[in-house]
Amino acid sequence: MTSANAAAVSAFVEGAPPGELADVVADIKALTPDDPALLELVKPAFEKYNEEQLTTVKLPGSGKYVSRHRGQVLVSSYNSIGGGRYYDVENQSSFAFDHTTQKASAVQSYSLDSQHIDLMNGRFRTTYHFTPATASLSGTLKCDVHYYEDGNVRLTTSKTLASTAVSSSPSASSSSALAIAITKTIAATEHKYHDELNRGFTKLSEGEFKALRRQLPVTRQKVEWEKIGGYRLGQDIGGGRVR
Repeated sequence: MTSANAAAVSAFVEGAPPGELADVVADIKALTPDDPALLELVKPAFEKYNEEQLTTVKLPGSGKYVSRHRGQVLVSSYNSIGGGRYYDVENQSSFAFDHTTQKASAVQSYSLDSQHIDLMNGRFRTTYHFTPATASLSGTLKCDVHYYEDGNVRLTTSKTLASTAVSSSPSASSSSALAIAITKTIAATEHKYHDELNRGFTKLSEGEFKALRRQLPVTRQKVEWEKIGGYRLGQDIGGGRVR
């Protein structure tokens, strides 16, 4: 396996649409049956993909470390504690994560003090950074959608939230008021971004996508599809002209 081939496969992994990593892994195995060690060589690509996609995983079992948590846990660079393990804030536990299979295992107590039926997939990801010294909020919003019913369309877009001052109500306690102000700022930012995406979709549907569709055949006559079996190709469809 050359380094060039490994780099190509890594790019293939990192570019997988949301929710389709398992399909990409299956394709890699099918295309490289003589190189079973390939997946091990490109493990960094799997890790980068899962962390950047803010992949979610449900922890196994129903023991004391997951009894209070029935939802999904994020896998990201922000809750990574090294060694392929990640921190679950709600349950004060850590877990091992296999980036290739996207499965969690080996859940254990951890304290920070101790250090396709569907025909579409998508993910909306946001990260925010609050700077207490300046009471400012900045962040990044990313949208990645893959639609493949009667076609194959993918949208990837992102928006950066520049440093924005966050002001809280003086009537409430400082910590709770600040938390509410940050939440409102995030909600307003994401609502505005959603509106921008909706306007963009409308423009694409009524503009660029519509222009790609031929309104009529080259004869400028509509095809009567219920009679398609009786057409004589080149004569009836071509307007009766026979060469």
